[in-house]
Amino acid sequence: MNPKTLYFTFSMVLFFGEIFAMPLNDTMRLSLPEVVAMARERSIASKQATTVKETKYWEWRTYRSNYQPQLSLSGTLPGYNKTFTQVLQPDGTILFQPIHNNNSNLDLSFSQSIAATGGTVFGTTQLQRFDDFDRNNTLYNGVPYGIGYSQPLWQFNALKWDKKIAPLKFNESKQAFIESMEQISITASGYFFDLLLAQVNLQIAATNLANTEKILIIANEKLELGKISKNEILQLQLEQLKAKKAVGIAGRDMQIATLNLRSYTGLTDKDKVLLELPATTIHMEVASDKVLAEAYANRSDAIAFARRVAEAQRDVAKAKGDNGINATLTARLGYSKSAAVLSKVYDHPQDQQLVELDFTIPILDWGRSKSRAQTARANLKFTQYAVEQDKQIFAQQIVTQVTLFDMMRDQVGLTADADSIASEKYQIAKDRYVLGNLSITDLSIAFQEKDQAKRDYIAALRDFWGAYYQLRYLSLYDFEKNERIVYR
Repeated sequence: MNPKTLYFTFSMVLFFGEIFAMPLNDTMRLSLPEVVAMARERSIASKQATTVKETKYWEWRTYRSNYQPQLSLSGTLPGYNKTFTQVLQPDGTILFQPIHNNNSNLDLSFSQSIAATGGTVFGTTQLQRFDDFDRNNTLYNGVPYGIGYSQPLWQFNALKWDKKIAPLKFNESKQAFIESMEQISITASGYFFDLLLAQVNLQIAATNLANTEKILIIANEKLELGKISKNEILQLQLEQLKAKKAVGIAGRDMQIATLNLRSYTGLTDKDKVLLELPATTIHMEVASDKVLAEAYANRSDAIAFARRVAEAQRDVAKAKGDNGINATLTARLGYSKSAAVLSKVYDHPQDQQLVELDFTIPILDWGRSKSRAQTARANLKFTQYAVEQDKQIFAQQIVTQVTLFDMMRDQVGLTADADSIASEKYQIAKDRYVLGNLSITDLSIAFQEKDQAKRDYIAALRDFWGAYYQLRYLSLYDFEKNERIVYR
């Protein structure tokens, strides 16, 4: 370890030792990983992300159910009716006849959609009972079983396209949840460094106030001996007032930063919060090719590229299918029978068949169908171009972030050296002023350089860890553990 680094490490230990030199019984010490983990677990943002994940899961379950057999029971029970109804007579007149009956029915049916064709296989069993109370007559009618198939012709097959797009949406939502959790990490680290900087500023202000008061005492003695002018005393008094003001402002900022951190992370403890200085290095190797490969494998944006093109292709197929020609071919086979006794309904029932083709063909639509199809094709081209552009931006963002991370890693070391030099320079300047061979102006400059160097170091740490969490967010990969990021 070189002398500058040794001096810097020693000075930082002393500096933060002064911060930590407070009663610990009412103080909660938190590191950056602890704050991030707390935000992922307790924050409102994490609960919202979890809720969105659950919503997307049940949407997926709803989609899956469309491809499963459906079984339903329907009917009218009872169907009691007592009234008068009009009856048309052979001579064209109307008579109102009394009606007093019960017409009840039950229908147990199943259906199974066929995704490949868009058709539906269906089956049914029915039972109907009719009671005529005026004539004391009961009649049963039933369909012991019937099976059929209905096939739309030349129409858009929604089931086929949903089977292609819905899995992409579901996988996209799972990766979007991981991204949301990593975004929480980025936000939490921002609040962490807001508070850390506020605590550092408060300690700087308090230290400067104490040093200014000590120097002012020495300066007053020099003034009595005639070694300095009254102007230097006034300058030091002004510095003292500035230091007191800085302490007040730093205290206010720390309270605000503490409140923001508590609010976001869901921290409910009433203890004081004291943040630990994060590490200046992370043991991991980051290469652009590796980050880009993991990003394409893990990010929801990468899945969205394929999903957006598939949706545009679906819209083209829908525009071509919705051309006004609607036709449905239905075939049904089964048995049915009517009887006065329930058991007779199932005794040698008679077969029944049905084949029908329903269709609607537009004769003149003034080019509406063609316009819709051409619009969908144009949108498909636009989507393909947009996706290609987004892919380029996606890749460039990855490369830029890797470069930025490497730069920030170097900047931390440089600012650490600058901080140690500024601290040493200030100590020398203070000693020289006490000995009387340095002006108050030069001492003030040393004051400012020392404070700014320490703030720059905290800012460099913030940029470094921000770049680290941003890299995790962009790739959804943990480069320290060499594994994909997964949240349960």
